[in-house]
Amino acid sequence: MTKAIGVSLFALLIASLAQAESIGAVFYIPLENHNWTQPTSVTSPHPIYRNPAAPFINSLVTPGNAIAANVSYASKYLNVVNVPCNQQLDWVHPSEPNYVWVEAGLAKLTVPLNRRDDPPFPNNIVTAPHLSQLLQEKGLVWRSYQEDIDLAKDPMGQVTDKALSASEWTVPLIPFSGASPAYSNRYNGSHQYNYQPKHNPPLFFEDTNGGNDAARNNPMAKNYAPLQQLESDLTNNTVARYNWITPNIHNDMHSSLKTDFAYNGVTYAAGTDEQQIALGDNFLSKIVPLIESSQAFRNNGLIVIWTDETEGSPGCGSAEFTLAEIVISPLAKGNAYTNSIPYSHSSDLRSLQEIFGVAGPKGYLGDSANATSLIDLFKPGAIPLSLQDAAH
Repeated sequence: MTKAIGVSLFALLIASLAQAESIGAVFYIPLENHNWTQPTSVTSPHPIYRNPAAPFINSLVTPGNAIAANVSYASKYLNVVNVPCNQQLDWVHPSEPNYVWVEAGLAKLTVPLNRRDDPPFPNNIVTAPHLSQLLQEKGLVWRSYQEDIDLAKDPMGQVTDKALSASEWTVPLIPFSGASPAYSNRYNGSHQYNYQPKHNPPLFFEDTNGGNDAARNNPMAKNYAPLQQLESDLTNNTVARYNWITPNIHNDMHSSLKTDFAYNGVTYAAGTDEQQIALGDNFLSKIVPLIESSQAFRNNGLIVIWTDETEGSPGCGSAEFTLAEIVISPLAKGNAYTNSIPYSHSSDLRSLQEIFGVAGPKGYLGDSANATSLIDLFKPGAIPLSLQDAAH
């Protein structure tokens, strides 16, 4: 009798796991060049956690706050550590290798340090299996939304904040920055635009950039959408299964504006670190609720707020310097749940492979084979326990 009861309970457990809800559309939003936490002896740049210049982000990680209901976050998200210590300081800076790593689990370290933030062609193309490649091979749509690409010009030839039609989109292989009186950023109100390819992960692989071709007839251009398109795609429920959303270089906390910026009742001076943080927080305070209001998010969607690299860190995965890694989903454990499990960009890549059920030639891509999945931040069954489980 006892054996029969045990078998029945086991069968019920297996059945419940099989019926567990799984994650739907995924939205990644990267931030730049700020630690989540750091030693108190480090005074520049300022951290994001508990910073008054970042009220929105900090409300997300405050238990009991209504906005934190669908939020979990990592307390120990570190630089990737599977890099020799003598290369670690060179590797974590500049940005580009980190963006490549979250796509492929490796970075092209043979490029000279002063060239590692260059556009992909001709020196920074990476030849390796990678996530967006695996998605398209499986028939899953991915899209890279980039702020300040494919901007239309007015009759006077001035850059505007209006996006070109889809038939005029290109693969955005080169930087595009400047200022125009006809351009008004819909998030920060400035006249400055600044797109950087180094923050656009699929661009560094020829199979997902269409062979380094910026012509409008490049078939991969449809995967690189101006950020203005996101609102339309959310409204029409036509977003991709995997969506990478890059703010411009001012809205991602990388650089301040040339003008003062007023946010949440405070005016932040041009050129200050606190303005950089406020600009990023302001962007998130607008884009995150937009995604949360969509059908794609309500259907067990996932938003991840991700940061590229720590600042002021001695390298080698120092646990005193952590990065922001915030997940927002109906399937997150929620109420600002956190843990002290060490995670890195390899953890994201491993988890994404499990969510989408895509395997490279050797299973997990690159260093993600050695990483811990983000599974603990979610309700049971939201992320498969392994790639093998994801396939069933």
